[in-house]
Amino acid sequence: MLDEKVLSLPHVPAAPEDPLYRLMREYREDKSDKKMDLGIGAYRDETGSPWVLPVVQKAHDILHGDFQTNHEYLPIRGLDSFLTAAQALILGPDSPAIGEQRICSFQTISGTGALYLGARFFARFHSGLEKPTAFISNPTWPNHYQIFTQCGLGVDYYPYYSPGKQGLDIDAMLETLRNAPRSSVVVLQGCAHNPTGIDPSQEEWKKIAEVIRDRDHFPFFDCAYQGFASGDLSRDAWACRYFVEQGFNCCIAQSFAKNLGLYGERVGAFHLISAPGRNASDICNRVATQLALLQRAQISNPPSYGARIAGLVLNNEQLFSQWQDELRVMSNRLCGIREEIRAQLEARSTPGSWAFLSSQIGMFSYTGLSKSQILCLKHKWNIYMAENGRISVAGLNPQNLNYFIDAVDDVVRSCT
Repeated sequence: MLDEKVLSLPHVPAAPEDPLYRLMREYREDKSDKKMDLGIGAYRDETGSPWVLPVVQKAHDILHGDFQTNHEYLPIRGLDSFLTAAQALILGPDSPAIGEQRICSFQTISGTGALYLGARFFARFHSGLEKPTAFISNPTWPNHYQIFTQCGLGVDYYPYYSPGKQGLDIDAMLETLRNAPRSSVVVLQGCAHNPTGIDPSQEEWKKIAEVIRDRDHFPFFDCAYQGFASGDLSRDAWACRYFVEQGFNCCIAQSFAKNLGLYGERVGAFHLISAPGRNASDICNRVATQLALLQRAQISNPPSYGARIAGLVLNNEQLFSQWQDELRVMSNRLCGIREEIRAQLEARSTPGSWAFLSSQIGMFSYTGLSKSQILCLKHKWNIYMAENGRISVAGLNPQNLNYFIDAVDDVVRSCT
């Protein structure tokens, strides 16, 4: 007798199109010469063009001239020289976790792959709960939900952004984490929160850590924008380093897409840090064997080119110094755009408060515009932005900034 549960291709339903990629498609199909793409999270220079960082070009030239470079497979865990430098970048070169060998790291397909690898690990080994829950911020990067649910975890939300305060709703966030099931996974963005551009202060991070410790939650940091928030790599890593210094078991998804402009090369790393203890190094070694099985089944081993570029920049003192300068160029430009938008909207007496623009950081700004206003921007002004009101500040430049401000002023006044 045939099993009734068989694959029936005609009955496979169509999945909804990813909202951000749908927006990108609509932008490409728009024939207007005034169209603006403020949805995609990729840095653009003052001419609106992708910027290949000069330090990346230097590293490329060095790599291209190294005739000993071949196209052999990397180990399952990835390029050692890159991973060692990535550890030092996020935790600090003098981190006890590194010195005590209680960190295990795997090269991944950017930050997305790191999140996926971590989520798969939690789904398999989280003890005490039949189906562990990952708590993500409301709002957050939409792919967080997809990744953790696809890996078999439950997903819930903690409040993050307060529209009334146009800032972090720290009290509601803490209260939700206090009431979350014990030993939940808490996904935290290390800096330059996507989509809001609002980060906890250091004192607020300490309160978050206290609640996570009290409830025995597991912190999982998503660090996609180190160096992009403040232009200072160490300052942007403060939250991750604080949790590690406080002795937490935790893990970190690290991306080099934004801060090195290596978007299409998909360079990332997953780090799991064990709490201090006599067996901490042994624990990490055992965890690494399980991560290797998951990595092998998913991608076999990671691609080498982008990791070699990143490794050269991270391990060469001169290149690293140049990279820090270029990060400050990008960060300062984004801050300047925010200040210009605020100044012009206030000068026009555009309804609403625009002071929040000065407190947001990173690539994105959470505008607070309504869905109807966002649709009006698209249909009347050919400006494409995420449905939650997030814009990529990097998409603005001297050629289109005044047009954008005209558009925002118009829709705020005319669209409810």
